Amino acid sequence: MRLRVEFTTEPFDLDEAPAHAVVAREVIQSAELDAVDVGPFGNTAEGGADAVLTAVDELLRKSLAAGATRVSLQVNVLDGSGEAGK
Repeated sequence: MRLRVEFTTEPFDLDEAPAHAVVAREVIQSAELDAVDVGPFGNTAEGGADAVLTAVDELLRKSLAAGATRVSLQVNVLDGSGEAGK
């Protein structure tokens, strides 16, 4: 099974990336995932279920420890074409 995770961490800082956002980005970029896209207002990554779920666990633990007060995330199951299932 393939999954797509989309997430943001808060609080936002438009002047420079807060520590929790940097940590979250490092976790997702170093995980064994593909189709990683990080940005200032949202991040996405895709991969096998085990890899995505492992990355989400690490992402939550490390970003909260680094000062995130809120982590919003959505996980979708992808069908064979790479689209989210309905």
